[in-house]
Amino acid sequence: MIQIENISKSYGDIKSLSDINSRIENASIYGLIGSNGSGKSTLLRIMSGIMRPDSGKILYDNQNVYENPQVKDTVVYLSDEQFFLPNSSVDEMAGLYASLYKNFSKERYSQLLNLFGLDGSRKLSTFSKGMKKQASILLGISCCPKYLLCDETFDGLDPVMRQFVKKILAEEVVERGLTTVIASHNLRELEDICDHIGLLHKGGILFESEIDSLKQEIHALHVVLDEDKSIRDIFTGYHIVSESKRGSLTTAIIRGDKDSIEEVMKNSSPKFYEIIPLTLEEIFISEMEERGYDYSNVLF
Repeated sequence: MIQIENISKSYGDIKSLSDINSRIENASIYGLIGSNGSGKSTLLRIMSGIMRPDSGKILYDNQNVYENPQVKDTVVYLSDEQFFLPNSSVDEMAGLYASLYKNFSKERYSQLLNLFGLDGSRKLSTFSKGMKKQASILLGISCCPKYLLCDETFDGLDPVMRQFVKKILAEEVVERGLTTVIASHNLRELEDICDHIGLLHKGGILFESEIDSLKQEIHALHVVLDEDKSIRDIFTGYHIVSESKRGSLTTAIIRGDKDSIEEVMKNSSPKFYEIIPLTLEEIFISEMEERGYDYSNVLF
């Protein structure tokens, strides 16, 4: 388990992180969402042990990561900007990683090199941005870490390669129990891979939840009612997040599981109704609006 306890970090007068707390379970994929400048990269650097927080601590299985080589050997951090030795090839970087991480697997490296279709002897300086990102990912996974921290992992990858990387990460979670934290400014990129998600804004976590629970707790309802009935009369005791009407069709966002909403509808005998699951982005918009935030200002 990763425990983030009261983490704060400032750069002079600029407060990057303020009293961050979170717990990330093992063998899971945690999505850290936030706009540029929200503190994502700073948090990941602190989590990797590269940077020391002003206050608080990061614990991996109850051990502090900072200045702890034993813990750092289980953690790989993939920066948004790839750093390679000057004039080095992928194979040469693999040799460096193998000297730093005792669990580095040459067999896994060769396998991933073939899967990604990269030439290990080719100089990385001749690679495109997307190819460099691929090389960074396969080197990190080849270290066979227990914890993988990824900063904007999918940025620079084409759609096919993005899905391929997601597939590999999911397999690592299932087969090896890998715990992955993926920081991104794009919520849509993480919807189909993460177990949990947290929203970082202006140095603080505004919102954190398990994705499956989020999707089960809120639904969209399209309904045509008799003129003498209203949504709020029917759903007494329910939290109606929003409601709009176009002609005879009413659209409402309602907190509640699908079965209970279905039961209310059946008892109300509407002319027409349809219960639709919300996308993760729609759920976040609702959550942010309820908290008084403009979603577009938080993530874009």
